[in-house]
Amino acid sequence: MDTKNNFPKLYNATWPGIVGKGEGSEPVIPFDDLLAYTAAAEVNGVKFDGVDIGLLEPHVDINGGKDEVRRLADKVSAHGLKIGSLVAPIWAGSAMGSKESRAVFVDMVRKACEFGQQLREMGIRPFGVVRIDSSSSPADWAKDPAGNTKVIAETFREACDVAADYGEKLAAEGEICWGGMHSWRTMLNTLEAVDRPNMGFQADMSHTFLYLLGYNQPEDRILPADFEWSDRQALEEGLQTLTKALRPWTIDFHVAQNDGTVFGSGSHDKTGRHCLPNDPNGKLNIAHDAGYWLRGEDGQLTKAFKHICWDGCMFPNEVLHKQETWNDILAALISVREAHGWSA
Repeated sequence: MDTKNNFPKLYNATWPGIVGKGEGSEPVIPFDDLLAYTAAAEVNGVKFDGVDIGLLEPHVDINGGKDEVRRLADKVSAHGLKIGSLVAPIWAGSAMGSKESRAVFVDMVRKACEFGQQLREMGIRPFGVVRIDSSSSPADWAKDPAGNTKVIAETFREACDVAADYGEKLAAEGEICWGGMHSWRTMLNTLEAVDRPNMGFQADMSHTFLYLLGYNQPEDRILPADFEWSDRQALEEGLQTLTKALRPWTIDFHVAQNDGTVFGSGSHDKTGRHCLPNDPNGKLNIAHDAGYWLRGEDGQLTKAFKHICWDGCMFPNEVLHKQETWNDILAALISVREAHGWSA
C-alpha cells in the first residue's frame, strides 16, 4: 500500500492480555501469542512497527536483570518489531500513600526506567516513555483533595528525578480510575504541581474521552448533563475544550474507541470501556477525533511523539484470539496516520 506518511509509527499494546484477566476472570493471554498476532497483522501491505509493553508479570519479570531485558528484546526483534513505551508496575505502592508506600512506588519507576534505558542501548527501543498513574482511588483522593494532590505531585517529582537519571520521560495516564488524575482538571492540576520537564500526559481516546462526562468528578464535566450523543457538534466542541487544556502536556497517545460507558473486569476498577474500532456503539470518529490530540489550535501537526499505540483492554479472550481483531485495529491506526501523519 502506497502512503505518503511513515510517521507516527504504528504500535500495538501487549497489556490487553493481562489487564482484567486472572483473579476469577479469563486466563492471561501469553506474551508470545500477542507478539504473533501483532506480527501477523497486515492491511494492504502495511504492518505494525512495534509494541508498547507493560512490564507486568507473567509477561515480564521486572526484577530479572539484564538477562530478562535481553530475553524480551530477542523475542520482540524476532518478529521484526520494535519496543516503544513501557508501563511501570507501580501498584505495590501508592503515590499518595505512606512514606514506605511512596518509596516502593518510586523504586518501581526506577526499575522500569533502568529496563527502558537498557532496551534503548540495545537498539530495540528508538522512542517511547514510561507510563505511570497515582495507584490510588478517586474516593481516597477526595478525602483531602489539596493535600493528596500535593503528596502525589511530590512523589511524581521524585519519580521524575529518578527517571531523568536514565534519560526517560514519565507520562501520567489520563484515566478516571486514578485519584488525582480522574478528571481533566485534577489531571491538569497534578501535572502543573509536578513541574518537571520530563513529566507529561498520556492521552487515551477511550479513557480520556470520559473526562467529557465527569465520571468520578461531576463538577468537571465538559459536556452538559442533558447532552445527547446525536449532537456531534457539541461533542466536537467538548473535545476541543479538553484537548486545548491537555494537548500541551501530551507526550504519548493511544488510539481507541469508546461507547460512552464505564467497565471493569478482574481486579481492574471501572474505567472507560474500550470498544473495537468498528463497534457500532462507538461514539468516536477515530481518524477525525485523533486530530484534536495530534494537531494544535492552528491545525498544524504537533509531532510531539513518534509513535501511536492501540489500547484496547478487557475484551473477551475469544475476541483477542482472532487475527481479524488485530487486522481491524491496525486499519484504525493506519487511518489515523493517513489523516494526521507525516513523512520523515
